[in-house]
Amino acid sequence: MSGNPWAGEVCLTIDGTPRRMKLTLGALAELEAALDTGSLIALVERFETGAFSARDLLLLLAAGLRGSGVDLSADALATAEIEGGPVAAARAAGRLLALAFGATERDAA
Repeated sequence: MSGNPWAGEVCLTIDGTPRRMKLTLGALAELEAALDTGSLIALVERFETGAFSARDLLLLLAAGLRGSGVDLSADALATAEIEGGPVAAARAAGRLLALAFGATERDAA
């Protein structure tokens, strides 16, 4: 399974199941509140500058999953097996943010 970058989708395999993720406006609002960033710009800057924690990464991935209709919490993700480990999770999170703000798949790679 692969995500549709034109629709802002990114795929990540979690516990052996490929999952699509997408940052909808609702998912972004949820993430902004959970990270207490105050604005979308501050949220993006947090990740662009590398000033994010593992918990931030889990919250971002969980928001992306919920944006595509998968109800998997950050706590559940913390104990899940993510194919490719933390590096794959971070790459998927980066692509999610880039695609949510209009980057092309080539830009987000």
